[in-house]
Amino acid sequence: MVVAAFVTTLVLVLPHGTDTSGRHVAERKSAADAFPGGLARQPADENQPGKRESEARADGDDATAAKIAVIADQPIATWLTNPSITATRKTVRDVVRNAEQQRKTPVFVLYAVPDRDCGSYSKGGTEADEYLPWVRAAVSAMAGSKAVVLVEPDAIAQIQVCKRLEQDRLPLLRKAVGALAGHGLTVYLDGGNENRVPTATMAKWLRAAGVDRTQGFFTNVSNFYRVDQERAYADELADAIGGDPHFVIDVSRNGQGWRGTWCNPDGAGLGQAPHVTRGTTRLDALLWVKTPGLSDGTCNGGPAAGQWWESYALGLVENRRR
Repeated sequence: MVVAAFVTTLVLVLPHGTDTSGRHVAERKSAADAFPGGLARQPADENQPGKRESEARADGDDATAAKIAVIADQPIATWLTNPSITATRKTVRDVVRNAEQQRKTPVFVLYAVPDRDCGSYSKGGTEADEYLPWVRAAVSAMAGSKAVVLVEPDAIAQIQVCKRLEQDRLPLLRKAVGALAGHGLTVYLDGGNENRVPTATMAKWLRAAGVDRTQGFFTNVSNFYRVDQERAYADELADAIGGDPHFVIDVSRNGQGWRGTWCNPDGAGLGQAPHVTRGTTRLDALLWVKTPGLSDGTCNGGPAAGQWWESYALGLVENRRR
């Protein structure tokens, strides 16, 4: 008697947008869909290096102007830092209108979370009960623009050294993600960098902050790590999160790599030109998020955070990645 054994293979078909852990995960866009038309340049009123370039030319200092133009001519993200809803709406609308004329994608940085920078050089932000109304106002001004929105650099990674933030920060960011969702925007959350938070911890925090509803996360903002290092870290973090999140990397000042400190290091240089990738990996774009030439704070001889520091800007140009 011959007994035939039949082996049946069960194929589990999951609903679209659900990973193998059972979590519902947003469908991630291609790089081209996340940044339609490529990266828009800022309008003149928002381009701080461009303003300084114009002043230098008006003073007859063409040599300085030409060096600053190396920065000003690139697409740079627009930071929204003013707690004023009226001022924020105006900035967003001006940037969106300018990007529409270019038929390219504007990149915004939300940077007004309560207890910003844990009271350090970039301290400030909104009051706790003002943050979500501020986010919603920004969203209403950019809705339908297909803008890219980077949500609160340092807001998650800084929990590692500022424990008082953990209880309120992640639920607040999750609500901000909810306010941003469903308006045709592409959203990335703070992924820190390779040398700040253990990968498993950062993955847990990102999930708590709502990364499953976004395109993914950003790394290296206002920092100096090389692309290859950050890309390896970001891929490891994406694997730890699960659901195939995408990421972008700030390359504005990483042309000379890590220089021993995050705060106005000597010898730093501009990184490669910002651009959208071909979309064959989870890396969507290399961006200039930090505006080159703006100080990190009153460290290493710098002015207040966010202020133009011309000698540093010229050094970034001189030391740029060739």
